[in-house]
Amino acid sequence: MEFSHKSVLLEETIESLHIRPDGCYVDGTLGGAGHALEICKRLGENGRLVGIDQDGDAIQAAQEKLKPFKVSIVRSNYVDFDRVLDQLGIEKVDGILLDLGVSSYQLDQAERGFTYREDAPLDMRMDQRQQKTAKDIVNGYSEQELYHIIRDYGEDKFAKNIAKHIVKRRMEKEITTTGELIECIKAAIPAKCRVKGGHPAKRTFQAIRIELNAELDVLEHSIDRMIDRLKPGGRLSIITFHSLEDRIVKNRFRINENPCTCPPEFPVCVCGKRSKGRVITRKPILPSERELAYNSRSKSAKLRVFERS
Repeated sequence: MEFSHKSVLLEETIESLHIRPDGCYVDGTLGGAGHALEICKRLGENGRLVGIDQDGDAIQAAQEKLKPFKVSIVRSNYVDFDRVLDQLGIEKVDGILLDLGVSSYQLDQAERGFTYREDAPLDMRMDQRQQKTAKDIVNGYSEQELYHIIRDYGEDKFAKNIAKHIVKRRMEKEITTTGELIECIKAAIPAKCRVKGGHPAKRTFQAIRIELNAELDVLEHSIDRMIDRLKPGGRLSIITFHSLEDRIVKNRFRINENPCTCPPEFPVCVCGKRSKGRVITRKPILPSERELAYNSRSKSAKLRVFERS
């Protein structure tokens, strides 16, 4: 199966990076290389792109697609981007892009276990070299732990009941497939609530995926360091698909713009913390009506941009 993925907010993201032909750019979530290809097209012979992804299929597809260009492609998690840049001898870059969430390819490839539309093994690993899978979470976490991740990461009001049904079901038999998990979730949600608001398993699947791949921790621990690696005028552009991701990006950007911790009544700053730049997007950039019409998966996307001073 070809690694195809419709890049969300493609034009807006490329525009936000203010690409210079001789610049050096990092795509920390390379995926199908949709954004990366557009960056490469705008680079001159002295320009450079570093692409990072933890998914082996994405790496293979990106290498093929970006063959004509000067790129360095590394299989890693973007949280390790510092090490990647150090190994490549790159000190500072002109722009960094993160397109978070799951690619269309990962969702459409049933055996990866991300989709709730087909019965498949409970996997959900972004990096298939990782040992732990979704099955380990579903069968190994306590009822309380399951409740917390479904409530916090899935923002599902039926989290308590879903956790209870999962634990009850696995006492009879280990839950090994997406289909079995979906049955538990459906049983935990009243029938009248299942008919609206999309697929009843959507929020639980999202929660388990975020927990398994430590997606929020990785994001939280990357933003400040990414801003530190930008040249003056360099930009960090991040596309989120989840309210918790968006909140992390918004807060980290705000703190990097105004890190002062002095009490408001102090006439001058004495903490010594200096601004690293400015938030370009006071409000996030959202997909256009045109994009929503041809790519329904862009519905929850938000783009925020920070510029280094």
